[in-house]
Amino acid sequence: MITFRLSNGVYAYAAYLVLMVYFLWPGRFASLYEYIEGENIYDQLIRKTTKNISLMRNGLRCDYSEVIEENLSLFRPPYTEDIINNNVRLGGEYYPEDCLPSFSTAIIVPYRQRERQLNQFLIYMHNYLRRQRIHYRIFVIEQYDPKPFNRAKLFNIGALIAMGLDYPCLVLHDVDLMPMNLGHLYACSRKPRHMCSSLDVFRYNLPYRGLFGGAVAIESSVFLNINGMSNMFSGWGGEDDDLYARLQNKQIEICRFSPSYSQYSMLKHRKEAPNKDRVAFLKNGKLRYHTDGLNSLVYKQVGFKLHNLFTHVLVET
Repeated sequence: MITFRLSNGVYAYAAYLVLMVYFLWPGRFASLYEYIEGENIYDQLIRKTTKNISLMRNGLRCDYSEVIEENLSLFRPPYTEDIINNNVRLGGEYYPEDCLPSFSTAIIVPYRQRERQLNQFLIYMHNYLRRQRIHYRIFVIEQYDPKPFNRAKLFNIGALIAMGLDYPCLVLHDVDLMPMNLGHLYACSRKPRHMCSSLDVFRYNLPYRGLFGGAVAIESSVFLNINGMSNMFSGWGGEDDDLYARLQNKQIEICRFSPSYSQYSMLKHRKEAPNKDRVAFLKNGKLRYHTDGLNSLVYKQVGFKLHNLFTHVLVET
């Protein structure tokens, strides 16, 4: 019998090749997924606005073709440094005055003790969103109590407030995520959309197809249909997977835009403590979809204020 012995050098060389493939071709290990190409984006968007915008009769409709086609990379100075030509309305609302927008979007941001990130977010997002020529308003939902951070519950609170103000489209948005491509319109698509599928901390790859968090666009009617998000996921992790499972339970498919439109950058931050019960909650989640969500939401609103750049809702969960 002939035996072959591989030297340590051979093993080291093989390991080196694997590492080189990983770093030079990261997509080799990413989850492949279907996406909507840039030329088809506008046709996939739902053109719907709040009643006050719909009643405006003067002017022409805003044109979005140039914004989508050019898809400028905007995440850079001066857009990240200060508000440029500030014409944002009280409460963080904006709509163009020289044309009629086709989209009204409520951007809901759960928040607690991240003042520096919130400031960065507001500066950049107002510079970014105004160039898209949509009607939008930023809602910051702040958890005031010392309990573990309940991100999903804050999304539910913000969604109810936004829907009460007639917003047909919700964007559930983390405060530490910055969109890099201007062509990714902050409007709802025919299917709920995972917006940040090309994230820098994941080396612009999608870790797994069921990932549905960070920045999500979903119609208000669809969010109502699935009873919102679970209120039980305090601490880090699980609530986004539960949201995806709720959509699957209703046989609602999701979509994503092309990676060239979906690049996001994540600001550095300290992670919340993991929810030790998150796996169990996910396993039995289907039993609670109809009883745990918007229809079981209990909270105390301790403050509501219109700031120059956002609507601030202070709550105890």
